[in-house]
Amino acid sequence: MARQPSSAADEESRVEMDVSDVDHRVGKPIGGGQLWDPCSSSDIRRWVMAMDYPNPLHWDERFARDSAFGGLIAPQSIAVALDYGHGAAPACVGHIPRSHLIFGGEEWWFYGCPVRPGDQLFQQRRFHDYKVVETKFAGPTMFSRGDTVHKNQHGVLVARERSTAIRYLYEEATKRGMFESQLGEIKRWTQSELEEVDRIRRDWLESNRAGISPHFDEVKVGDTLPRRVIGPHSIATFTTEYRAFVFNTWGSFYWVTPEGVDDPWVYQDPGFGKDFAFDEEDAFIDPRKRDGLYLGPSRGHIDADRASEVGMARAYGYGATMGAWCTDYLAYWAGHNGMVRHSKADFRGPAFEGDVTYFAGEVIDKQSESAWGMPLVQVRVHLTNQNGEELVKCTAEIELPF
Repeated sequence: MARQPSSAADEESRVEMDVSDVDHRVGKPIGGGQLWDPCSSSDIRRWVMAMDYPNPLHWDERFARDSAFGGLIAPQSIAVALDYGHGAAPACVGHIPRSHLIFGGEEWWFYGCPVRPGDQLFQQRRFHDYKVVETKFAGPTMFSRGDTVHKNQHGVLVARERSTAIRYLYEEATKRGMFESQLGEIKRWTQSELEEVDRIRRDWLESNRAGISPHFDEVKVGDTLPRRVIGPHSIATFTTEYRAFVFNTWGSFYWVTPEGVDDPWVYQDPGFGKDFAFDEEDAFIDPRKRDGLYLGPSRGHIDADRASEVGMARAYGYGATMGAWCTDYLAYWAGHNGMVRHSKADFRGPAFEGDVTYFAGEVIDKQSESAWGMPLVQVRVHLTNQNGEELVKCTAEIELPF
């Protein structure tokens, strides 16, 4: 369809996004934060607590010692918790004035090397590409992608991630008020409704606490995974999630710079608005200035007034958290002898304060031969809120024993 001619008024009112500091960075390695310390058992326990993932393999020392693993191991989702910027860093590259960022999706590849207490992950990051499209939410909106490779202290490949960031002009998003017009009052749950949420949660917790893996030859296309629920989401749960990302702890990381790159992106200002940017210099005296909740880009997650300043209307959850929820959900079903090999999750909407998130999974394919050199089961997962609105659409390949 041919584009209709624009009037002078349209041209004058059109909002432009300045990407001049982005173009020359495409395809280049970037720097970022590197954690000082190895992963501890407390890091693992704090993470699964924040993800509401009570798989005893990850927190119960006695259970874990009696398992085939011989002790605590981290869930596969721990890779994002042990990374500076929870995977968003290589997708948020270049200064865009008056911009903000939300997560758009994650793709993960896992290589069978579990993370245990005492292991340390090291990252290599690269800005992959971007495109700018017009959206109802904020007008000109950038969808940018970045890659992270996670290796442990022995150089063994643990996981790879490709993250998608959505960068937009917050003043335009606030003016359009898409979520302001769509969201009603925060849901107030009745006692009977909460009891039903608790029942579904409990049924899921007991669905595979022993870690028994379904066998590849027994699984059929059309089989469904047990239903899961998380919520109601609240300021307390959002804060608990954020504090489980290790880099948010004061003094937990240092900056690393890639070699041989002119003008490397490490910790430069991405263009966030007042009170949503870090104060790197003063943080040496007052570490609150860069821990993200007191000052920084995550303030809107736990402060409805700040959320409204960036077009989000009310407190809301983290994209990296939703990606981890998907991995945990699939890994719990796969059991101790299975694992998630690959997943691709598209984030369609945030988990808002007061909402709950429901999980539904279905086996959609079986691959007797795969690029991984082993049979895989393909599962589709949908995350929705209590109104049936889709938050995440995820497709994953799961390794199961014969």
